[in-house]
Amino acid sequence: MPQLQNLVLTDRTPVTPVNHTFTPVGINQQGVGEVAANSGVPVGSKRATVSVKKTNSRYKGSVRLVLPVLVTETINGVSNPVVARVAYCNMDFSFDEKSTEQERKDAVGMAADALGTGKVLVNDALITLEGIY
Repeated sequence: MPQLQNLVLTDRTPVTPVNHTFTPVGINQQGVGEVAANSGVPVGSKRATVSVKKTNSRYKGSVRLVLPVLVTETINGVSNPVVARVAYCNMDFSFDEKSTEQERKDAVGMAADALGTGKVLVNDALITLEGIY
């Protein structure tokens, strides 16, 4: 069982990618672990959750990212941080209870590889918002 710990995720900023460090927030009653990258303003903090649960004959794993974009809004000379928009990323995995560790490694590895910049089908659909033809 993995311990709730820091999670460092690297973005794709050109020239010099940035590491974002998510630190532990806690584990809720459903066993969902949460980490957050502190922005200085709680509403603007990037968050990630990780969970796994058993349902019937399947194990269901989930990794979710919530990535708000914070801007400063000034009205009548008063500046306030405001969330302008939010990106949500959900990765859900479902494994039969009879699956082997190698089968799970392969599935997670292929999912991670599918998100590589060289995978044009997935990359261009998600990054440049191009339709599939």
